[in-house]
Amino acid sequence: MRRLLVATLATALTLAGTGVAAQAAPAPGAPGIGDSYYPDYGNGGYDVSHYDIRLRYTPATDKLTGTTTILAGATQDLSRFNLDFVLDVSSIQVNNRPATFARQGDHELVVTPARTIAAGAAITIVVQYSGVPSSKVAAGFTAWTRTPDGALAIGEPQIAWWWYPSNDHPSDKATFDVSVSVPDGVEAISNGVQPRPPVRETLGYTRWSWRSLKPQATYLTFLTVGQYDVTTDTTADGSTVYNAYSQLLTPDFRDAAKASVERTAEITDWESTVFGPFPFEARGGVVTSPGTLGFALENQTRPNYSSAFFRRGSNTSVVVHENAHQWFGDSVSVRNWQNIWLNEGFASYAEWLWSEKNDEGTAQEIFDYLYATYPDDAAIWTTAPADPGTAELFGDAVYDRGAMTLHQLRLAVGDDDFFTILRTWTAEHKYGNATTEEFTALAEKISGQDLDALFQAWLYTPSKPVLAASLAAPVAPKSWAQISQTHTLLHEH
Repeated sequence: MRRLLVATLATALTLAGTGVAAQAAPAPGAPGIGDSYYPDYGNGGYDVSHYDIRLRYTPATDKLTGTTTILAGATQDLSRFNLDFVLDVSSIQVNNRPATFARQGDHELVVTPARTIAAGAAITIVVQYSGVPSSKVAAGFTAWTRTPDGALAIGEPQIAWWWYPSNDHPSDKATFDVSVSVPDGVEAISNGVQPRPPVRETLGYTRWSWRSLKPQATYLTFLTVGQYDVTTDTTADGSTVYNAYSQLLTPDFRDAAKASVERTAEITDWESTVFGPFPFEARGGVVTSPGTLGFALENQTRPNYSSAFFRRGSNTSVVVHENAHQWFGDSVSVRNWQNIWLNEGFASYAEWLWSEKNDEGTAQEIFDYLYATYPDDAAIWTTAPADPGTAELFGDAVYDRGAMTLHQLRLAVGDDDFFTILRTWTAEHKYGNATTEEFTALAEKISGQDLDALFQAWLYTPSKPVLAASLAAPVAPKSWAQISQTHTLLHEH
């Protein structure tokens, strides 16, 4: 025994002499994922692979009760970690043991497991909760929207806080199962496919189930509850098309909405020829009740639209825009919210290409019109698309100047290289995240050109770029009235 003690002591002294450090103690996961615009959004220390969200919702009282199970992996030795969430929590289990939890700030839930978690270990988190989402304020507002017949959980850059606990940042994608029990006669619509038909439960409730099979960002996961008319179809390649229209729409709005949204499969088939294969298992759209949603959002597989987009008749421009996001924003997501032009500039340029396809104005004509009509001191010129700031996150520089940047790139490299760049971008970053720097590097690699001056002028300089040749006073292309109306509403995020 004495010889063993001496040997152990000698080994310890030897290790100390060689500078081998003792193993670091488990530490808390960071309360933010590192976004430059929203530093407290998302969380550090773990990576989510799947959410199972099981809810019951009563429209009359706006009462939501739920259990969300989160499957994740630890990226460090964890003593505790955070979730983003605002509803009232009754219990949390971590790896089958009760955990303690506390509030921090307006949306942070700090969870301390009964046992520390080793880096690389699997984590199962079960959160039970309830509350009235419309009564909860965070980041200065309430993102949950009550409607006359239900509710909308639709928003960007945040919405998850009001209906399920999460690691709320697009850089941590996961698959989803969403199951919602609502009163009979009410629909509950979410992303993806239905693994089973709605099932009648006791006490006058029906359970709706949805499954997202591909990685999905938290803000792109939606819940729309109300009374909806539903149409279903199957595309030529076998994917499901599921469209829904609020029963509160007046006949003129409903007809205009259907004349637009029912063309989703046609539009996404065309977009597939431009951007590459459609990246998800389902398609479709939801048109919400009047006076509730003020914008459209590219929720993965199934955008949601304000009825206002169809007040002047059919509007394919918004359908093209939101479904272009299935590639740019949903499949290839931003790594940092500063890179938002990679979503909105590309979706806006898709509208220009649709206009060109339908002989309603070429992309060049739209570019010329915008360049000539925006005053030199307009925000589109005084804001750099590559760094718009949170105040201009959904401003003209991100949408219109972002599209103008892509058109200048197209002119510089030619159509063959330009569309190769787009298809390569969506293929190389499929289901992942990317940055402006990665896009500009890809454009230079494929074109073989030095494009620094172009991108510096159009993406990074807060002033109006100078064109090599002056433009004649252009006439508004035929498509511009619809595109302009669409963008006015899209800026209302």
